[in-house]
Amino acid sequence: MNKAQQAIGIVVIGRNEGERLRVCLQSVAYKANTVVYVDSGSTDDSVALARSLGVVVVPLDMSVPFTAARARNAGFQALRQTDPEMALVQFVDGDCEVVGSWLLAASEFLTESGHERYAVVCGRRRERHPARSIYNRLCDVEWDTPVGDAKACGGDAMMRTDALQAVGGYRDDLIAGEEPELCVRLRAAGWKVRRLDQEMTLHDADITRLSQWWRRATRGGYAFAQGAWLHGASPERHWVRETYSALFWGVALPLIVATATLWLGAGALLLLLVYPAQVLRLYWRHNDWERALFLVLGKFAEGWGVLKFVFKRVLHQRQTIIEYK
Repeated sequence: MNKAQQAIGIVVIGRNEGERLRVCLQSVAYKANTVVYVDSGSTDDSVALARSLGVVVVPLDMSVPFTAARARNAGFQALRQTDPEMALVQFVDGDCEVVGSWLLAASEFLTESGHERYAVVCGRRRERHPARSIYNRLCDVEWDTPVGDAKACGGDAMMRTDALQAVGGYRDDLIAGEEPELCVRLRAAGWKVRRLDQEMTLHDADITRLSQWWRRATRGGYAFAQGAWLHGASPERHWVRETYSALFWGVALPLIVATATLWLGAGALLLLLVYPAQVLRLYWRHNDWERALFLVLGKFAEGWGVLKFVFKRVLHQRQTIIEYK
């Protein structure tokens, strides 16, 4: 282990990841000073597997609703207790394998002169099996974000521990979208986020059914609404456009068509042609029929997610995590 790797701690989070967790932990074993695995109530042998690989295991208290954000905070605190001087932390989801060159590339960027204001770096996350289903392929497209300075990162990212500590870590209560929300607060504090042109992780979404894709999209809509509620004011306007888009295409427009049909008759159903027109417009933008179709279909699930957030807020209820695996 070189000097740069000695400054890195790794937090892996997971729940019933099975063989995916073994691959994940083996990809980071002996490549950092400390590796912590936070388990969110797995009923398989995840905890025993992690311990057999010499990893520090933190079982999450399941008497409190678990979230990925809460798991990452617990892992980060365990790292800080193990090594208070640790400068960098790599967060990894338990269904990901870290590419061999990533840790060194990320740590070199953060420790390079002139990069002192960068708090977060991330790279290219790829799907391990993009050809297995259309849903996996769409995830792979989603991970392909622009290289350069960015507004946010995803679940896999390397961060400066002092920056993360200064903003209070992740928000425990977010069921999704916790990384962009964290990046909003980091950028407000003067920190920067960078997407490197480097391979980072191989992810296994394992989405093979429409119902899984629908739940994931619903969770996305919920996250849009919660993000807009937290940081929707100017100048950030965090996820305001995404929330309005989900509400318009997934909720308001169907209601308008239904109301118009009741008042004006079946001819009003012609208004539904706006949906294929939107698919066509998105195809011209992305040159991908399947992506265009699912972007439009996803608005219905996202719209439902926005409504779920509103209902929960009105009823003062806490939403538990929406799992898709």
